[in-house]
Amino acid sequence: MSSPRVGYNKNSSAIKRIMQEARELANDPCTDYTAAPLEDDIFEWHCTIRGTPGTEFEGGLYHFRILLPSEYPFRPPSIMMLTPNGRFELNTKICISFTNYHEELWQPAWGVRTAILGLQGFFPLKGTAAVGVGALEYPATERKRLATLSREWTCPRCNKSNLECLPDPEPSSAENSAEEHNGNVTDASQSTETPLAESVSNKSQPESKEASNIATPIPAPNTPSPSTPVSIEVSTPPVRVFAPTPNRPIVPVSIVSSRTPSTPESRSTSTPTSSEQTRLRGSPAPHSVLIPRSPPRPPIVLDTVICILLVLVFALVCRRIL
Repeated sequence: MSSPRVGYNKNSSAIKRIMQEARELANDPCTDYTAAPLEDDIFEWHCTIRGTPGTEFEGGLYHFRILLPSEYPFRPPSIMMLTPNGRFELNTKICISFTNYHEELWQPAWGVRTAILGLQGFFPLKGTAAVGVGALEYPATERKRLATLSREWTCPRCNKSNLECLPDPEPSSAENSAEEHNGNVTDASQSTETPLAESVSNKSQPESKEASNIATPIPAPNTPSPSTPVSIEVSTPPVRVFAPTPNRPIVPVSIVSSRTPSTPESRSTSTPTSSEQTRLRGSPAPHSVLIPRSPPRPPIVLDTVICILLVLVFALVCRRIL
């Protein structure tokens, strides 16, 4: 792994992020790719990936460059293929969704590993999905031939062949991993068999107890013989008796009432009793009828005084005139 040269600011967020990713990829045990920054420029990475199995790129090793901008990781990187492959042009920036051609799709959480895995996924695409800047459409036979030659291709900058950068995985390691996997499976099966046997034995014990319980005769309850009379008691529920509630007749009240002059004696005699008050409270109030009244007349004494005054005034006037 390279260290930042003297001209770089070690406190820069881009430098810290690049050094962190370089350490992670240096300790990555994956055998499908390898990546590391250059010794003199940590913003330029050289990577080697393995061809996708089951395609015309199977068995091939492809070397390419990743150019990181100074604003990384807030801006996407650029990718340029160096090994002839028949899928992408050489020394040309490739148009993929996570490159500088589509900055609006880039996310700062992505990194160099994202670009490597994305490029591996774009290799086997065909048709309209494979169209873009830097894309090529070579026949499958030509791509297979280039995949065979790509293993010995040497990078002029790294001075290493692709096979030296990314050696083939040893078969012994694969076999050991398979044996370990099988051993883990057998251990797991044995560990599961033991509790299963214990659970079966535990289940058999209650079953034997249930069988013994079934085998023992259960005494039948004392049932009455046909000759024995059976007495049946029938309980009848009590019948409730409801007394009828008396309904008092409502006395009709006349709507129009005759008005008579009230005197002290009549007022004292017309005072209703308590029974009449209770009856009147429950009965609706009668409608009152308005009777027109004549205007009041002046008293007779006043008329007499007025006439006398008029006669005196007339007599005085006549005396003066005569």
